[in-house]
Amino acid sequence: MNFFSQLIHNKILMISFVSWSIAQFLKVSLSLVKTKRFDFERLVGAGGMPSSHSAFVMALSTSVGKIYGWASPLFAMAIAFALVVMYDAAGVRRASGKQAEILNIIIKDVIEHKGLKEERLKELIGHTPIEVFVGGLLGIIIANILV
Repeated sequence: MNFFSQLIHNKILMISFVSWSIAQFLKVSLSLVKTKRFDFERLVGAGGMPSSHSAFVMALSTSVGKIYGWASPLFAMAIAFALVVMYDAAGVRRASGKQAEILNIIIKDVIEHKGLKEERLKELIGHTPIEVFVGGLLGIIIANILV
């Protein structure tokens, strides 16, 4: 079996991608309902409800736990990885998004008063804790359905 064939037949990886895809679909759908327009950035960009990163890593962890056992070293590594990713999404990336928001206000003020030409920074980088929680819960549910 070649590399790509093995990847496609990796049940845990496919469950994780299904969870990620469902989270991305939900993110686009919620944005469409909220703004009444299709936002391509929601399809490929970071941030928003639910966290697709959290859905991916929790589906990964849950699948590993169900298949290899909750006491296995593989599950320990998977859940540790998931917790780091989820902490980063709600902590570090969210803080950098808030900083971008403040910098954009400063840039706007400078542009209005001094004529500086500067591109706005991307503000939607991280997730709120609820977005991370919902994404993680989605991953757990999808993994429990598909394993």
